[in-house]
Amino acid sequence: MKFRSNPSQIRGSIAALMTPFTEGGAVDHAGLTNLVNWQIASGSHGISIGGSTGEPSSQTIAERAAAIRTVATAINERVHFMAGTGSTKLDETLELTAAGRDAGIDAALIITPYYARPTQEALYVWYKTVCEEFPDLPIVAYNVPSRTAVDIAPDTVYRLYRDFDNFVGVKETTKDFEHFSRVLHLCGPDLLVWSGLELLCLPLMALGGAGFVSATSNIAPAAVAQMFEAWEQGDFATARKIHYGLHPLVDLLFVETNPAPGKWVMAQRGLIESGFVRPPLIEPTPGGLAKMRILMDAGSEYLTSTAGFTLTGASK
Repeated sequence: MKFRSNPSQIRGSIAALMTPFTEGGAVDHAGLTNLVNWQIASGSHGISIGGSTGEPSSQTIAERAAAIRTVATAINERVHFMAGTGSTKLDETLELTAAGRDAGIDAALIITPYYARPTQEALYVWYKTVCEEFPDLPIVAYNVPSRTAVDIAPDTVYRLYRDFDNFVGVKETTKDFEHFSRVLHLCGPDLLVWSGLELLCLPLMALGGAGFVSATSNIAPAAVAQMFEAWEQGDFATARKIHYGLHPLVDLLFVETNPAPGKWVMAQRGLIESGFVRPPLIEPTPGGLAKMRILMDAGSEYLTSTAGFTLTGASK
């Protein structure tokens, strides 16, 4: 919560945390705490939960709110906390954002409403409503058209940034790199833009990005954080080396639908109790596992050590 009043500090490598489940399918709060501690010890600059990697659409609002509280307690203001609090329903979005505010999040990450395919004017009204409801909470748009079937246009981002002091940024998960450039050109360098697409994390920094909300941080948090730090220090050769070195692990995460492959890796390495994913997702198939093992071996140099961070206290 200490970063809430100065969201410009919410920069760097933000881990897009996976939501661990027990073997029986319940949210594993002890596992969540374990992951937060491992992320911070590994150098991640911030934590996010409730994005696509966290399987929010398979959880109830009550489950998501409880997970946010657990993560906030575990972070204890050591790093910044940007929680996904959006839903396809406005009442749920407002309810969960209020719960996040009360739990002490630093910023609310609000996904564009999925399935309904609202117009740009409708998207403006949606975010306007959230901004007005929570004037003292930094609001970040989450643009992920591959999952929502709607793209928040640069002009719409600009209108929101111009009209609301608490609309501070956007997490861009799009392969359209021109989109990044147009957003920053319209809004200027003070808008916070994070990449949510793994292989565009480093390229975005050249345009003035604030960092990245990275799924790869679930298995390689130290390397992802070091990539950001190398760029900030002007060591572009090291940043590029890490970027390319992470390619096999990025490919691993998307052999089958994210986050199933990453959860398998984390379970294998003792970071979570199980690789359970909720329906409609399934755990990796035999064919997928064969590919994942090859990619994990290829990227093994960049997997962050799990020494001293085996799972403790989870419900069995």
